[in-house]
Amino acid sequence: MNHVYVAGSINMDVIATAARYPKMGETVPGREIFFSPGGKGSNQAVSAAKLGAPTTLIGCLGEDAFGRELSSFLSSQGIDLTNVRYSMETHTGTAVITVVESDNAIVVIPGTNALVNGADVARPALVEGDVLVSQFEIPASTVYAFFSRAGSIGATTILNLAPAIDFDRSLLHLVDIVVLNETELGFMTRRSLHESDPESFFIEAARTLQMRDGQTVCVTLGRRGAVALNSDGVIAIPGRAVQPVDTTGAGDCFVGALAAQIAAGAPIRAALEYANIAASLCVQRMGAGPSMPTAAEVAIARI
Repeated sequence: MNHVYVAGSINMDVIATAARYPKMGETVPGREIFFSPGGKGSNQAVSAAKLGAPTTLIGCLGEDAFGRELSSFLSSQGIDLTNVRYSMETHTGTAVITVVESDNAIVVIPGTNALVNGADVARPALVEGDVLVSQFEIPASTVYAFFSRAGSIGATTILNLAPAIDFDRSLLHLVDIVVLNETELGFMTRRSLHESDPESFFIEAARTLQMRDGQTVCVTLGRRGAVALNSDGVIAIPGRAVQPVDTTGAGDCFVGALAAQIAAGAPIRAALEYANIAASLCVQRMGAGPSMPTAAEVAIARI
């Protein structure tokens, strides 16, 4: 299997559950509180590693209690942390998450994630066949520098367009596989899209993000599964009937599983189907990083 390199954020998630979201200026009683490893980069690396891919995480942690706890957790997942550095400039990235009836609202404070730079992503020794993964919880300029290394060595690049931000679209020319959800797709294409819209709406919008031949654009649709567009046409991945507990990290699980499958040499349809199963297992557990399934669990769910 080839190697997966994830350049991205590492957060401590502070999760509060409640019966409903507070209105502006209102206080509501919560039910439970959890401290859970998270951050899109961290989650995607954990997902890939637990599914069997040799995985390296590139990022930055603070010299604080959260940083130490996150480092310990990530090491226990078998992730190579030699390219995670520590800084005293600011605190470890933190996300404050409110969960209501399995849905969530999130405020992310970047902290040390904002310090991940071009020098960080230039350190790993990449080879042909490696899979490079990133998202937008680190600076977009760093993502560009990271993916710029891929073309000359024959690596595959996967960009999760999350969170949705305005960025230089020339970055998309460096991306082999783009992954985003319907909300992010709506933001990127300036369209009003909803999970319940006809599949054709997502395909039409996804087509506007394709910048070159051979590029795949995948839209995740929650319980509806996913739809992808590439040079071979449309790939529709049906949803799976499960009872969700917490959707935090489901998209990251999908991306990490997709990367692991691409690293293993799976064709794109099979990789997307596998990633969809993995994400359906993730949503049945509380939290992000710790909720990522193992390869054995996905194998059972595929039967």
